[in-house]
Amino acid sequence: MGDIVVVRHGQTEWSAGGRHTSVTDLDLTPEGEDRARSLSRAFVTAAFVAVVSSPRRRALRTAELAGLTVTAVDADVVEWDYGEYEGRTTAEIRAERPGWDLWSDGCPGGESPQHVTDRLDRFLARLAPMLVLGDVAVVSHGHASRALASRWLGEPVTFGARLSLDTATLSVLGHEHDQPSIRTWNAPVH
Repeated sequence: MGDIVVVRHGQTEWSAGGRHTSVTDLDLTPEGEDRARSLSRAFVTAAFVAVVSSPRRRALRTAELAGLTVTAVDADVVEWDYGEYEGRTTAEIRAERPGWDLWSDGCPGGESPQHVTDRLDRFLARLAPMLVLGDVAVVSHGHASRALASRWLGEPVTFGARLSLDTATLSVLGHEHDQPSIRTWNAPVH
């Protein structure tokens, strides 16, 4: 059984400022491009049966700079839809809605935790036949990747709150004694 190599996209202006970014299609910053290029060192000898990317520019550009050839673009690995909270920081949201938590509350006009669960479960079901053939790379986003890891482990998406994930990092979801496991998490490549 192959592994899922999760690549979080490089830094954007909004990710650097802690702004929730889902549907806004931002470019990488110069630092984001540099760090995305550095990811290519991890893929020199990698052989993937598929490279799946979010359709967002920041994910596709990260894949390109990392030397990955995208074989499929899949809307099920886009970032959590922040709806009315798009472009806002957590502090700004909590000033209006004290105690708000993305993982349990979701976003008005955007996605609920159940919606994110459903689409990531659907994605993992489609990925299963590919994993029989080998490793698959997935280029995605911060909250979506944390939720993906949670669902891989069979945990609710709320588990993702416990996983920190920086931009332009690699994580590996695999198996340990036939059980889904996190083999590597939030690994930078320098």
